[in-house]
Amino acid sequence: MIKMPGQEPWSIHLPHLLLDTCCGFFITLLLRRLYAWFRLEPAGVSICLHIICLLAASLLWTQFKWHSLQWFYGNWWQQMTWFDFGTWTSASLTMLATWTAGYYGIKVYLDNAEQKHKAAEALHLAKESQLKMLRYQLNPHFMFNSINAICTLILKQHNANAVAMLEKLCDFLRYSLYTEPLAKITVQEEIAILQTYVDIEQCRFQSKLNVCINADQACRSALMPSLLLQPLVENALKHGIGQKSNIAITVNFSCDASRLHISVSDTGTGFNLSAPASGGIGMKNCQERLQLIYPGASDFNLGNDKNGGARISIAIPLETVENTKCSH
Repeated sequence: MIKMPGQEPWSIHLPHLLLDTCCGFFITLLLRRLYAWFRLEPAGVSICLHIICLLAASLLWTQFKWHSLQWFYGNWWQQMTWFDFGTWTSASLTMLATWTAGYYGIKVYLDNAEQKHKAAEALHLAKESQLKMLRYQLNPHFMFNSINAICTLILKQHNANAVAMLEKLCDFLRYSLYTEPLAKITVQEEIAILQTYVDIEQCRFQSKLNVCINADQACRSALMPSLLLQPLVENALKHGIGQKSNIAITVNFSCDASRLHISVSDTGTGFNLSAPASGGIGMKNCQERLQLIYPGASDFNLGNDKNGGARISIAIPLETVENTKCSH
C-alpha cells in the first residue's frame, strides 16, 4: 500500500518488493519460534517479551527495507529522515502486529479444536470402558451357576446332559469373549446366542422351563447391542423358577418405521413395583447400556401382565445393516 503511490521505476520497485516480502516472511518465521518460547513464561513476562520482540522486529524490517532500497539506487549508505523512519517503522509495526494477531487467532482456534477433540476422545474412551465393564460384569454370575449345574449333573451321573450343557457353555463363552462388547449385531444373531443360553438353562431345569422366541421377518436384520437380552431372561429365571414349579418365558421382536421393539415376559410372580429397585444387577446394567449406546433415544419399561408374571419392554432406534453401510 505504501509502494503503490511511490515514484520508483519498476526496475527498482519489483526487486525491492520481492526482497521486502522475503525479509518479512523470514522475520515471521523467527517470531513464530520466539512466540512459542514466550508462551512458556508467566503472563506478565510473556506480554513484555512479545512487545519488545515485536518492536525489535519492526525496526529490523524497516532498516532492511531502507538500506536495500538505497542499495538499488546505488547509495551504500544514506541516513533516514525522522519522517521516513516514523512512516516506515509504523508500516512495519502495523504489518507485524496484524500478523501476530492473526497468528494467535489461528493458534487459539486450533488449540480449542484440539482440546474439544481430546475431550470428545476421552469421553468416548470412558464410555467404551464403561460399556465393556457392564458387558463383562454379567458373565461371571452366569458362568458360576452353569458350572455348578454341570457338577450337579455329573454327580447325579447324568453324563449326557452334562456333556451337552458343557458344549453349549463353551459356545456361549466363546461368543461372549471373542465378540466386541461395543459392536452391534443383528436380531438374528442375538436370537442364536440367546437360544444357546436357553439350551444351557434347559439342561438345568428340563421340563420346568419353556422359552419361546418370536421375531418378525422384517426386523431380523435390525441391529441391537450384543447379549442385551441374556441378563433379562436370566433375571426371569432367577426370580420366577424358584417360586413356581415351572415357568414360561416369551421373547418377542417387532419393529415399525423408526423403532425396534423387544419384549421379555414370563409367567412368574411378577415385579414388586412398590420396591425402590425392582430386578437385579442384570436389569440395571441393561438399562445403563441402553442409556450409553442410545442417549435419550431408548425406552426401558417394566411392569406386570394382567394374568401375572413380569414384562419388560424395550424400544431402540431402528438400524439395519444396509443403512449402517450406507452411512459409512
